[in-house]
Amino acid sequence: MSGPVEFLTTAANWAGNDGIGARLATHLWVSVLAVGAAAVVALPTGIAIGHTRRGRDLAVAVTNLSRAVPSLAVLAFVVAAGWGIGFVPTWIAMFALALPPLFVGAVTGVSEVDPAVVDAAVGMGMSASQVVRSVEIPLALPLVVSGLRVAVGQVIATATLGAFVGYNTLGRFITVGRANGNDGMLYGGVVVIVALAVAADSALQRWAKTLRSRR
Repeated sequence: MSGPVEFLTTAANWAGNDGIGARLATHLWVSVLAVGAAAVVALPTGIAIGHTRRGRDLAVAVTNLSRAVPSLAVLAFVVAAGWGIGFVPTWIAMFALALPPLFVGAVTGVSEVDPAVVDAAVGMGMSASQVVRSVEIPLALPLVVSGLRVAVGQVIATATLGAFVGYNTLGRFITVGRANGNDGMLYGGVVVIVALAVAADSALQRWAKTLRSRR
């Protein structure tokens, strides 16, 4: 382990556009934008379908089927379609990767709320929108956050593929380290990616506990 330790503790490796700091920021930037955009699309749609329960099984089945499409294939398709290299194909691939867990978490969480609780809320005079906001969404939060954690973990791990299309993510340490036979750089990059994924998941887990306590 002396190789990656030396790589990570050398100050020069953290500086510059090709340093750990810059690539970490780039990696985190595309991951946040992809998951954020996917949440804007997937969560309202999933909540609406979960509330009405219409077409729920078909929507979940189609969404789960989309997970079989490799992110590398999405990257290759976007580049071949002439959308350029770098940020755009990386973001599109990560956006597509984040959609399924977010959507399924929202649909499942809302649709599995006890109907008796919903009926009681309606009996108290709540409108459909009030039931969604005040009853279904709070009760569905554990599964919604679970889907978010899966999406974030997958995107952070897979955004390394951006290195194959010229984007300066942490994956560059893996590709360059492997090409140059530099095991310290290669495994050091892996350590940073894993640490980032663990830190993000831990932060989301603490946030979920806060939400549960407030609920």
